[in-house]
Amino acid sequence: MNPLLHTLRCAALALLAVAAGASAHDYQAGAIRIDHPWARPTVPGQPAGGGFLVLRNESAAPDRLLSARSAAVERVELHLMKMEGDVMRMRQVEAIDLPAGATVKLEPGGLHLMLIGLKAPLKAGTRVPLMLRFEKAGEVAVEVAVEQPPAGQAPAHGGHGH
Repeated sequence: MNPLLHTLRCAALALLAVAAGASAHDYQAGAIRIDHPWARPTVPGQPAGGGFLVLRNESAAPDRLLSARSAAVERVELHLMKMEGDVMRMRQVEAIDLPAGATVKLEPGGLHLMLIGLKAPLKAGTRVPLMLRFEKAGEVAVEVAVEQPPAGQAPAHGGHGH
């Protein structure tokens, strides 16, 4: 292979690796791994948005997500969205159980974080600070990336912004 071509290929692969690492953002709280917190962009005047992430309990003991808070919103609530007959219903939940060794996805159309009382619209390309509080693992600060939903994710439901 041409040495120049080989060098260019290596440089391109290195850039791809850096770009992939820059977009991924994972966190750890004790035995709980928090994978890629994200939220959809919102429009001016939209009062709320949804926050999504994956929680992996890498412990042999269960834990629970008890609450979340952010300076970017008035309050954060833990929510569950599910079908009841022909109607999609959303309700606040007290906590989110994280069974031992389990993965729990907070995603559109299911469990999620409600970011209520947005102080400013969520703009694509920005990050929102968020503090998560677990029963056993304690607190951990994360950043929520504001981005379009990953391919294959459900669209926003009924204009609720999540």
